[in-house]
Amino acid sequence: MLLNRLGQDVSDHERKNLYLLLTIGLLYTLGIFLSNIFVNIFLWKQSEDIQVVAWYNLFIALSQMIIYIVFGKWAKKIDRILILRAGIILISIFFISVLAFGENAAQFNYLLGSLLGAGYGFFWLAFNVLTFEVTEPYTRDFFNSTLGMLQSASGMVGPISAGFIITVLEGYTGYLTIFFISFILFILAVVCSFFIERRQVEGNYSLRVAINERNKNPNWKMLLNAHFFQGTREGVFLFLVGLLVYMGTTSEMTVGIYNFTYAVTSLLAYQLVARVVTPSNRIKFITVGVISSYLSVFWLLISDVPYEFYIYGAVIGIAFPLFFAPYMSISYDVIGQANQARDYRIEYIILREIALSFGRGTSLLLFIVGLLFIEQSTWIQYGLVIFGVGYLIVNLYLAKIVRYSSDS
Repeated sequence: MLLNRLGQDVSDHERKNLYLLLTIGLLYTLGIFLSNIFVNIFLWKQSEDIQVVAWYNLFIALSQMIIYIVFGKWAKKIDRILILRAGIILISIFFISVLAFGENAAQFNYLLGSLLGAGYGFFWLAFNVLTFEVTEPYTRDFFNSTLGMLQSASGMVGPISAGFIITVLEGYTGYLTIFFISFILFILAVVCSFFIERRQVEGNYSLRVAINERNKNPNWKMLLNAHFFQGTREGVFLFLVGLLVYMGTTSEMTVGIYNFTYAVTSLLAYQLVARVVTPSNRIKFITVGVISSYLSVFWLLISDVPYEFYIYGAVIGIAFPLFFAPYMSISYDVIGQANQARDYRIEYIILREIALSFGRGTSLLLFIVGLLFIEQSTWIQYGLVIFGVGYLIVNLYLAKIVRYSSDS
């Protein structure tokens, strides 16, 4: 079984914390996959204005970044489990707000984006710190690939179920149903959090330590640059691809099947990654993943019927795990080897997430500016090609990190 692949040298105590954190990640991602993918469509159907959706996503990125900057110190003063719960509760309030605004939700895109971004900020602030704390170098590839497989399983069940429910239950009834199910899943995630070990961090909060490390540690500087360019791709792609599928087919069910296709192939790819990726061959898989993901953009540009979108979903479903799982392992390894990482691991993780959010916000702002000067359909095509380069740049930085580490 999947969970039996941990070595015998991993203690029962470590196993318990790993499994609990994986369960929380599963419940969270299932809730998000069930509902959030359709919020962009929900807002676009009301406004038929892609700028409204882009501004909504920009405020998600900005709000998330502000949470890291302003409230990051809470991770050293307050139990991370409490921060995790706060994030889940805010996300639940977001979905309730969407329902409360109903047909007027698009008019509150700034507020909704800020609320969801804050929830993401608190959740991932806690989850990333907990990931660093409950994993070791010899369990990180297992954890990241396993979490990826669980997320893929969520992607299989969530969107296609939501698409079916919305199709069968017309109007707001379908949306109300999937949002309520998501709310229940978030509550279960909170319940699981009561059983994970609480960890206290001593010392003062100092983000300056992580900032100054950029001048002393070339690997850390390159990693921050990598996360920024990761964000420049994700800022646009995370909302635009799913919306394009809907705009091309006007069917929530097609969007669900597209995501199901992506999730199935992603699950298979994560199983491969979990079995064959090692610290010595990570960069090879990353390179294959990023090149494949970029080339697939050109197929997306000519897709206009459901099966063509499904093919794109299958390709990217294979390519993304090859990139992401080993990338995260490298990221945590670089942090683990940084100066005073044990005492300032939270600061390192926060600065990393700030770089990622800043990258997302930058690409979204540039995308919005482009819409002001270039015809929408033309700029969408240009934007996918331009911002798709982000992962290729990430690959260059990661290759340098691996090369520099092997030479040192």
